[in-house]
Amino acid sequence: MNTHSSSQAIITRHLCMAADAEKYSRLDTPGQEALQADLVRVLEEAAMLSGLDRTTWERQPKGDEEFAVLPADTQEPLVLGRFVRHLAVRIGERNANRAEGERMRLRLAIDFGVARTAALGHSGPAPVSVARYLNADQLKRVLEKLSSTDLVVIVSDRVYQDVVRFRGDGQGLDPARYVKVHVRKKEFSGYGWIHVPEHTREELEPLVADPEPDEPVVPAHTTVVKDNKDGVFHFGSGDAARTMHKKYYR
Repeated sequence: MNTHSSSQAIITRHLCMAADAEKYSRLDTPGQEALQADLVRVLEEAAMLSGLDRTTWERQPKGDEEFAVLPADTQEPLVLGRFVRHLAVRIGERNANRAEGERMRLRLAIDFGVARTAALGHSGPAPVSVARYLNADQLKRVLEKLSSTDLVVIVSDRVYQDVVRFRGDGQGLDPARYVKVHVRKKEFSGYGWIHVPEHTREELEPLVADPEPDEPVVPAHTTVVKDNKDGVFHFGSGDAARTMHKKYYR
């Protein structure tokens, strides 16, 4: 019996999560090493304080980012509620009394779906969607514009509808504090919900709105500016000038 084929035939769904640090590439080498260590530490502390066992997570480090597949029996409300709140607190404590350029600021993306271990990490739709949500333009814009926070969270529409909308079994989840966005990245298109601890939907809505397109510049047109003796007429002005040749017949 082919055990690999039989194991691949079993479809299991997991909560998948990715955390990414803002402006990591601007740090020097010692700064990057320190931030990586601090990122692992705050994630571990938040998990421990929430009653989650990080040793059971399938983790895939990527420098300034960590992707993780959580066990199938993980309580989603616990992650979205207690874990997110503890993570925000631990990041805040880490950043206390630090210069602006030394702050750790994170984007966190969460989805639920099929995820499998593969040769170079993980395969399946959930790891792909988490990556797209994590890099959503709206999520980056909220973190950039909302200088008072160090953590912004986006969850898939599936997670919002199944967990947040029903207030997460006593985990204090408030649907009114999430704002809906349409994420388009590469071939991916889907709805997500952005949440920032201690901030309201009304504060987030102006930040996630798509920017207004610039008004197109319509060049001014002029009439004939010169009539040469050889029958060449010039229209327009400057670099926009065009010529028209006309023959006269007697």
